[in-house]
Amino acid sequence: MFEKADTVGGTSAWSGGTVWLPNNRHEVELGFSDSREEVLTCLMSLSHGLMEQPLVEAYVDTAPEVVAWLEDHSPVEFETLRGMSDYHPEHPGGKQEGRSLECTLFPFADLGDWAHRVTVGWQITGEITMSESSLGRKAPGGVPAEELERRKLRDERGAGQALVGRLLRGCLDRGVEPQVGSRGVRLLPGAGRVTGVLIEGPDGPFEAHARGGVVLATGGFEHDERLVKAFLRGPLARAVSVPTNTDDGLRMAMRVGADLTDMREAWWVATIDVDVAGWGRVPWQVNTERTRPHTIMVNDDGVRFTNEAANYNALGNAFHVVDVQRFAYVNHPAWLVLDHHFLSRYGLAGHRPPAPTPGWMIEAPTVTGLAERMGVPADAMRATVERWNGNAAAGSDPDFRRGDSHHDRAWGDPAFGGTHLGTLGPIDCPPYYAVRVRCGALGTKGGPRTDTQGRVLDVDGDVIEGLYAAGNAMGSVMGMTYGGHGGTLGPGLVFGYLSGRHAAALATPPMTCMTVPWRLAEQFADTRDDLTAVQLDIGHELVLRQARHAVLQVEPGGIEGAEVRGDLLRDGFG
Repeated sequence: MFEKADTVGGTSAWSGGTVWLPNNRHEVELGFSDSREEVLTCLMSLSHGLMEQPLVEAYVDTAPEVVAWLEDHSPVEFETLRGMSDYHPEHPGGKQEGRSLECTLFPFADLGDWAHRVTVGWQITGEITMSESSLGRKAPGGVPAEELERRKLRDERGAGQALVGRLLRGCLDRGVEPQVGSRGVRLLPGAGRVTGVLIEGPDGPFEAHARGGVVLATGGFEHDERLVKAFLRGPLARAVSVPTNTDDGLRMAMRVGADLTDMREAWWVATIDVDVAGWGRVPWQVNTERTRPHTIMVNDDGVRFTNEAANYNALGNAFHVVDVQRFAYVNHPAWLVLDHHFLSRYGLAGHRPPAPTPGWMIEAPTVTGLAERMGVPADAMRATVERWNGNAAAGSDPDFRRGDSHHDRAWGDPAFGGTHLGTLGPIDCPPYYAVRVRCGALGTKGGPRTDTQGRVLDVDGDVIEGLYAAGNAMGSVMGMTYGGHGGTLGPGLVFGYLSGRHAAALATPPMTCMTVPWRLAEQFADTRDDLTAVQLDIGHELVLRQARHAVLQVEPGGIEGAEVRGDLLRDGFG
């Protein structure tokens, strides 16, 4: 296992660590109704022709198995995120709860020296689980201070830190120690297949050879400006992923003729630029912030343009609208507009009054004054706020249907009990504030096209033997959509599992060539499973090439006088 960065975990460690693995056994335990047919119906209803049915079926069929396998064979422990719905729960087959899982708290003290070698981001740092956030139901009043202090004793972490910590511990328990500071540069061909990777390591380049295959899990290309411009369908101004995501895997796969898919898509998210101690000015995901009452988004015309409470991936489409007359992205960049009520109650990116207004935020005593500082038409801005306030008072949003979806209400203020009031609220408490909003991404979706085992396909649709892809290094099974909370990490786990299982089946121990007298041929009995021994009659001798796990049975004394050679063979006979 080779890691480009000096720490492990990638964007998964920076994330909420939620995994969307439908029809899992925890749903059954909690009595939730789900089925293969419902999951397939849900996903394909969102396809717009961009999803490949066989891949979707492989994902849906394997997701429950991945949950069971990880819990039965590793330190991974999942639990259901109560109250967290699919991102389009009203679509056919959609669910309001049950398909999203997260790991329980994990003590990083159990990682020993590796505890400090897991990357930690600036927004979700693992002090709590997602179930304990405002989105979950575990801690409606917040996690008590004494509990947070207790967790420090053994460095217990939740969210993406818990997921990565548990997976890392599972690797270490099996003697798999990631080699950090080791960047994959080029795939190594041999005998009609990929046999390894050229690695740039801390001490210089070296070749790493694989018996079963190479699995590309190098993330997306969101930090490579040239690739972003070449492939994505609209603006990507900010990336909230680890900076090493320049998609070395994509380049390696392209060099050996890989076909590509979903290259135009990303896991879109709205961002604002904020100052974070120790990091400087960084992009901050605005997810729950834009779904709460007393805030809206407007464009540079001073008008609303979308349902602000929509799931973050779907919201990205609103930033990509082009006015054909002006030939401009009319909604990008945009503005997040809020009042003092919002800022005092919810805060924004760690800021809350009475702390001084930070430099990344605009403040004004009136809506007109705010519009002037934003540089948008004041008349339009006033009209937008007035219309919004009237609709909020009436408890509905006839313009963009904000709050109509269960998803919108679930991401709103939980104090309002899942009603429209949790996301609808007037902007009428001065002073008023605005922050620039830019289209960002958790990662890109495009990459090599694969089959249902994660094997990379070439431009003719044939398998490139020995090469696999998973995660954001693989052309996404999700097309342009997002199944629900954990819709990125769920497919990453599933196709990582499928790729690894298939490659491991090919990673046979070095084959043994046994040369025995011909008269002993009939004394070799049978094999196990569907694996056989190849028998070649060479003169007066029988050469047996053992397949993986082949069981060769010999009558007592039958092997007497046989010559057994320890030839190490990979393909064919030496």
